[in-house]
Parts: sequence; C-alpha cells; structure tokens
Amino acid sequence: MKTCDILILGAGSVGVPLAYFCAQKGLSVIVIEKNASWGRGQNRAAIGGIRATHSDPAKIAICKESINIVRSMQEEQGIDIEWKAGGYLFVAYDAERETAFKNLLKVQHEAGLNIDWIGPERVNQLVPGINMEWLRGGTYSPEDGYASPLMTGTAFYKLAKEAGAVFHFCETVTALKTQGSQITTVITDKDEYAAKLIVNAAGADAAELASLADLEIPVHPDCHEAGVTDPVERFMVPMLVDIRPDDKSGNYYFYQAETGQIVFCITPKPQIWGKDTDNTSGFLPHVLRRMVALYPRLANLKIRRTWRGLYPMTPDGLPIVGYAHELDNFLLLVGMCGQGFMLGPGLGKIMAEVITDSRKPQETQYRYIFEELSLYRKFEGMEMLK
Repeated sequence: MKTCDILILGAGSVGVPLAYFCAQKGLSVIVIEKNASWGRGQNRAAIGGIRATHSDPAKIAICKESINIVRSMQEEQGIDIEWKAGGYLFVAYDAERETAFKNLLKVQHEAGLNIDWIGPERVNQLVPGINMEWLRGGTYSPEDGYASPLMTGTAFYKLAKEAGAVFHFCETVTALKTQGSQITTVITDKDEYAAKLIVNAAGADAAELASLADLEIPVHPDCHEAGVTDPVERFMVPMLVDIRPDDKSGNYYFYQAETGQIVFCITPKPQIWGKDTDNTSGFLPHVLRRMVALYPRLANLKIRRTWRGLYPMTPDGLPIVGYAHELDNFLLLVGMCGQGFMLGPGLGKIMAEVITDSRKPQETQYRYIFEELSLYRKFEGMEMLK
C-alpha cells in the first residue's frame, strides 16, 4: 500500500494545479488519473478563457486569484502560456440584459472586480465593426483574458513534478473503503492507497467516484461545442460574450487568439446531457449565423475544426467546494460547470493554504467560499454569467 499526505483523484484543470501548490508547501502528493496523461479529460476541450467576471462573490475571488497566478507565470516561472489580458466584453442588445448587467456591477465592485459599463461607441472601439443596431453597451473587464489550455496545463504539470508530486496514469479507482467518518483505503485496478486527505477532482466522473463512498453529489455532465478558424491578421482583442438565448442555443462567445485564430464556443439548447464527446450536433451553421450577425467581420473565415467537451453541471451553475460532512478526509472540488480551467489555478492555491492551516476552513479568510459553494446549500436559481 502506498501512503501520502494528499491523494488527488483526477489530473485535470483542478487536480494538477492543486498538486503543485500542495507539493510546494512540502506535502507528499500522489495524483491518480485514469487517462494516459494529465489534461486528457475536459482540459483539452477548453477554449482558454480566464475571467473573474461572475455573478457570485466566491467565484470572483477564486478567479481573481487564478488571473494573478497565470499572468505572473512568465515572469515568476519563466514559462510562456500565451496569456493575454484582452478583457471580457458582455454585450447588451436589449433592456433586460442592460438592466441585469448594471445591477450586477454592485456585487462585482464589492468583490473587487475591475469592471464597468461602457457605451456603444466604446464597444465599437474595442471590437471594430460590431453590429451597432440596437446595441445598448456592455460590461468590460480589462484584466480578464485568455491563455493556451495546453501550455498552461503543461506548465502546472511540470511545476508539480518539480515540486515532488507523483502522478500515476492509466489507473482507475475501483473502490473507496470507509470506516466511520474516514476513507481509509483507495483501491485502484493497480494498487491501494492511504492518505490523510483524499480529493475528488474527477471532473465529469466526480459523481460516480463519490458514489463509491456512498456519497451522492449533484454533478451531471452536459455537452458544449466549440470550434476554431484558420489564423488571420488580428482585428479584435477582448473575449466577446452574448448571453441572449434563442430557440437553438444559449450563450455563445469567442475571441481571437494571439496566433490569429478565432476560437468560439456555444451552449446548445436544449442541453445535451451525457458524456458523448465523439460527435457534434448540427450547431455549426447556427452558431456561425449568430456570430456573423453580431460581428460581420467574421464572415468568410474558414473553420479548421470543431469539437465537443463536457461541462460537469450542478443545479445552480456554481461549483461544489468543501469537505463532505459524512467523510472528514474527503475534499470535494467538483462541479466546475465548464469553468475548471479558469477556476483551477486559484482554487488550487487557496485550497493548499486551507489544507496546511491548522484552523478549520470556516475559521480562515476563505470561509465564505466554503459557505457559498457547500455541497449542503439549497442549489436555488442559476448563476447568471455561467
């Protein structure tokens, strides 16, 4: 049997940064991953956006920390992850969206987010040639941005290994043995493990993993679809987000990468539940019509490829962060709702600080995160900017 301080189940957008920050603090860390390498779950389907522009204070705090980490990666670690602080621009074409965005500014400002409402002329300066008809303005957060998921994941994996974390790939958890309020043994198809703390960071497989300990968590994956164009000369900087739904889709968003490609994503409507990532629906003609109607300059770009990824969803669109009441040594970092890439770095750093703090999480400066994102909350409503 192998033993360690921290046993992380899942080497994805959350598990790998957590492994780095825990190992950096001197903890012995083992990461178990069923796939052949890190980031082979949904990290590889991420389009790269990292924003602190949310409607929930806990998510804002976590993602502000993520931005601080990724924007300093080049300077502090000497690693290029193609980070660009291009900002996020949520546009409003109707009174409903304008009112909602403006009302949300109070919460965002109180959480320390650098964001403001801007008028149509300023929107057109940021995204030259955007459709001005009925445009009322939007919220712009200049410190948000985007990075390469592949390069970012590689960076955290490299740093975690250098800090002493051990990764076991092609290994599947088959059982969780419990005694009283503790998980005593994690059994895989290759070995057995014991740890002071076991972390569920299994993404789309989080609910199945928790069920091995007879713990039910409301995390259910649905499918979202994305694509990328051939590279062209850069003509836009911010991530452009339109949250207006129509009969076939919810929100959609896109940006131009540093290498020139337009990267885009859409939320299908109705939701496509399950884990089928081998296919894409007939979303491409629909999303392209919406994108070109919003930003005519996108017409005639050649699509290079499309893909589908999973969003491990919770009923209210917010992550589940905290310890299971039934199992004292089982930490849940699950239900990222498709935002593991932007939440992972900040969550990893914060959790490493909490884990190594002698106080209970509720006694630390991060107590509100555990309160707002608890497994035992009511799960009412839906996070507005999910």
